[in-house]
Amino acid sequence: MNPEKDFAPLTPNIVRALNDKLYEKRKVAALEIEKLVREFVAQNNTVQIKHVIQTLSQEFALSQHPHSRKGGLIGLAACSIALGKDSGLYLKELIEPVLTCFNDADSRLRYYACEALYNIVKVARGAVLPHFNVLFDGLSKLAADPDPNVKSGSELLDRLLKDIVTESNKFDLVGFIPLLRERIYSNNQYARQFIISWILVLESVPDINLLDYLPEILDGLFQILGDNGKEIRKMCEVVLGEFLKEIKKNPSSVKFAEMANILVIHCQTTDDLIQLTAMCWMREFIQLAGRVMLPYSSGILTAVLPCLAYDDRKKSIKEVANVCNQSLMKLVTPEDDEPDEPKSAVQRQTEPNPEDSLAKQEGTSSGGPDSSCDSSFSSSISVFPSACTDRAPVTLHLDGIVQVLNCHLSDMAIGMMTRIAVLKWLYHLYIKTPRKMFRHTDSLFPILLQTLSDESDEVVLKDLEVLAEIASSPAGQTDDPGQPDGPDLQINHSELQVPTSSKTSLLNTPSTKGLECSPSTPTMNSYFYKFMINLLQRFSSERRLLEVRGPFIIRSAPPAFSSPQALHFEMSKQPPLPSRSFLS
Repeated sequence: MNPEKDFAPLTPNIVRALNDKLYEKRKVAALEIEKLVREFVAQNNTVQIKHVIQTLSQEFALSQHPHSRKGGLIGLAACSIALGKDSGLYLKELIEPVLTCFNDADSRLRYYACEALYNIVKVARGAVLPHFNVLFDGLSKLAADPDPNVKSGSELLDRLLKDIVTESNKFDLVGFIPLLRERIYSNNQYARQFIISWILVLESVPDINLLDYLPEILDGLFQILGDNGKEIRKMCEVVLGEFLKEIKKNPSSVKFAEMANILVIHCQTTDDLIQLTAMCWMREFIQLAGRVMLPYSSGILTAVLPCLAYDDRKKSIKEVANVCNQSLMKLVTPEDDEPDEPKSAVQRQTEPNPEDSLAKQEGTSSGGPDSSCDSSFSSSISVFPSACTDRAPVTLHLDGIVQVLNCHLSDMAIGMMTRIAVLKWLYHLYIKTPRKMFRHTDSLFPILLQTLSDESDEVVLKDLEVLAEIASSPAGQTDDPGQPDGPDLQINHSELQVPTSSKTSLLNTPSTKGLECSPSTPTMNSYFYKFMINLLQRFSSERRLLEVRGPFIIRSAPPAFSSPQALHFEMSKQPPLPSRSFLS
């Protein structure tokens, strides 16, 4: 620093002492600065006050010389003390050079910066709130400082700032949320602890409604829940627990749809605590939001179904997942079978791009406990509809649901309980939404027939129930059940076609003509004949299926398959079978 330079109104003695390497001499200079500024305040000499602050900032606090920087920091703190309640008029000029010193390589200087800012904030109190974001940003970095003294100093400043926020009703939450959303993804455990502590404080302030902005930070909270530190995980559990209590108290003000996708992602993680917590949230969301969650059914099922096959090591997750599954199933009603309303131009323009939605999911998800089905459907549909769907009439996206169910039923590695749950879903959908479900029957029929070979008797029994419902449903009475809703769900039907001539002659025979109208006999549709032909063909070509599963299938077949029509069909259309009959 040039000793010949004029630093007026600072005297040469003050300048010399501010540059001294001894703390005591710098402290004496600070007392002189405080006295000088008080005189300017008494004279209302704002020009000289600004000049003193600018000199301390530019020539000292931002100097290349470390002792000068230390002198500048203590000088700025002295100015703030002298200004008292008027310090709010100069806060920007007082705070900015101090925050710059937070990044200094010298740990002692970072500590002095904490000390200076503490004194500035303590004097200004609520006047610092317009500068909260820059203060929070600086503190979040010091929270992870390697020097214990700096960390201790930052904690004192942090507590002071929390007291000020708690006491004030002028906190700008809207302006703070973007910074919180950014900082919440820090991987440093101390920074995470700092973030969680602030969320707890903000959540406790009656005038601050953090619940409105929960969708902005929920994903980050679940990320922190997976921290290796036990204390941080516990703190995060407390925060999430408080939010869930608030959601239960005020469900009408909760943005369920905007958080559904986040929960679906974290319900598939491999971390047990995250998965259980997310699943508990999902259970509450389904029960509280009701049909608002229907557009997210395919994503929810993707997360929930694999959990139903968990063993006792994950019993808690399995139990909650089962509640989610049952609750979601109850939301599907006959009104979901009504014809879809034509989409307006505005609706078409606001619909999300499925590929964009899926790409976002893949970028944030950490994977699921059983991701074997992902590749079979993720390329063709979006599991997660946009949050904007909750503003439109609630729609059951049957295409996505059916594809998820088909995927899980086709995967031989899926556990028995999951397969049973899938079949229960199919049966439920055929009961509640038969018209729409029959658009998908041609794609489901082959896997349903294949499932008759399952090793589990329970699976086969449930599979027969679904097939019986398909074969006897009035919704399947047309010759052409229609094409699926989406182009990706269309398949080759060649294996399932019944020759028209054979079918016609069978229906016109005297012995069956009267049975179709009998009130005591289920009215069969085209899928009854498709089932019988395919089953008998499989018995004929697969001897093991005939011997191992044939008797059980025949004995366990629902009443619909034991009607006079079925018996006549067996006698008249049965292909040649091996001499060892299972009917005896």
